Amino acid sequence: MVKVQVSTNELVAGRYRLLEGVHHEEGREGWHGQDVESERPVTLTRSRLPAHLREEAELRTAVRITRESEALGLVCPGRVSVVIDVVEDKDFLWTVTARPEGVPLSALLGHGPVDYVRAARIGLGVLDVLGAAHQEGITHGDLSPGQVWVEERGGVTVAGFGLMGASASPRVTAPSYASPEQARGEGGGPATDLWALGAIMYEMVEGRPAIRDRGGLEATFRAVERLPIRAPLSAGPLSPAIQGLLRRDPVERVPESVVREALTRILKAELDEDSMPTETLPVFRDLDGPPARRVWGKVPLSRPVLLGGALAVTVVCFAGLTAAGGLSERGTSASGPASSPKVSATPSPTPSASPSSTVAQQAPSTSPSPTSSSSASASPSPSQTLTDDPPTGFFRYTAPQGFSVALPKGWKPVRTESSADGSYRVTLGASGDPRTLVVTYSTQLTSDPVAVWREVDTSLRGDSIAYERLGDIRAVTYQGYKGADMEWLSTNDGVRERTFGRGYLIGDHEGFSLRWTTPAADWDTAADRAALTTFLRTFKGGSQ
Repeated sequence: MVKVQVSTNELVAGRYRLLEGVHHEEGREGWHGQDVESERPVTLTRSRLPAHLREEAELRTAVRITRESEALGLVCPGRVSVVIDVVEDKDFLWTVTARPEGVPLSALLGHGPVDYVRAARIGLGVLDVLGAAHQEGITHGDLSPGQVWVEERGGVTVAGFGLMGASASPRVTAPSYASPEQARGEGGGPATDLWALGAIMYEMVEGRPAIRDRGGLEATFRAVERLPIRAPLSAGPLSPAIQGLLRRDPVERVPESVVREALTRILKAELDEDSMPTETLPVFRDLDGPPARRVWGKVPLSRPVLLGGALAVTVVCFAGLTAAGGLSERGTSASGPASSPKVSATPSPTPSASPSSTVAQQAPSTSPSPTSSSSASASPSPSQTLTDDPPTGFFRYTAPQGFSVALPKGWKPVRTESSADGSYRVTLGASGDPRTLVVTYSTQLTSDPVAVWREVDTSLRGDSIAYERLGDIRAVTYQGYKGADMEWLSTNDGVRERTFGRGYLIGDHEGFSLRWTTPAADWDTAADRAALTTFLRTFKGGSQ
């Protein structure tokens, strides 16, 4: 290898010209380039150099990387980016390959999530390459969306083999795709690659990583090792396979053969007139676990894939997966809106001049210090009359799902998630506005709104960064219905945010929740408090 100092205005190793950046991940950058000697297009990837490779002879490092990629290129022709040159640059390695067809999956995900069928197709292509590598005794060890190239017609090429070698060193790039055993410094084998595949498919359907990058190796490794992963919302029948791959114990991680069968049958089912998978498909479910309970903000998955008899022996490895549904605070989905829910026969109050027309509401506190739990307790505000009239600067928005609310001008739905049972969640906001309002309708709630928020509180403590509940969960009456309020602080993308949540029941198991999130520093501004007051006064759920 040749030691070089490189900038984008220079040739790498005096031979390879950088033309266009194509992907960037923690510890890894990729470019389209050109070999100026042969004039052929190439792809150059600069990766953080693993510590164990820094200690090895330069020639041995280059030989290992090229040997592994060449061996796999023979086993999976056209599906592995074969390394043609290796260049050392201080603490980084440049690997040069022939330019793959298509685009990096990381670039594709920059345009939003994909449907579960396409995710299954891409996942199966990656699994084919990983399976071949594992048969050859080769572990990738550093798989991420930047290492997967996707062709327009669905073909998949996998890059990055050989960087980690056969060492037990943890991965050093894209740490948010590291397995828990890698995060603990234990290295890994084939099960490590399967975790990374599960994390990639998770991001494909959800539009967000299973574990967000925390800005550095150690911080992200701690998150991988400790933070629970919320169940995917938009994975449909792909969800059990994803969750099976994301089992923290590598021994319990779903085997390649079972994942392959699940993905294959999902794709076959798509060819049928009824695209929903049939009873012959495998599921990784908890045969003895309790049924899942819904909480504010959680939307169920589509009808689960059912268990095939030949796969029954593997079910015990995946206990508890489908029983623990979850949803991100800022999750995304490609699914369309659900049909309007049927509202309980319990009559909702109608505005009139009589005292009964007033709505007992509790508004969040106007505490000057959003970081103080002791000052965040809310007190009841004066009763307010439900109204259709939006104030100045707002307009009445009626959603296809049936609810309506007065929104700030310029706002619109930015994400929609829905399920087969009619539950849905709609995130409302505007480009450049850090504030959001999330409206959720659920059909499987418990009868105690306070208990529902307690479940949310428990979930947020495990899932959110720097989570802090403000005050107690408070029972309220809203529009004549039984409800509850909760407020909390959390950090998202480095911004401290404050959220007010109100949930209320409209039937035995049906209900709505409103979540208003704004930067904590802006919580007591007149504009933000006016917005929350307007939402609560003007919201109508379903046919209310």
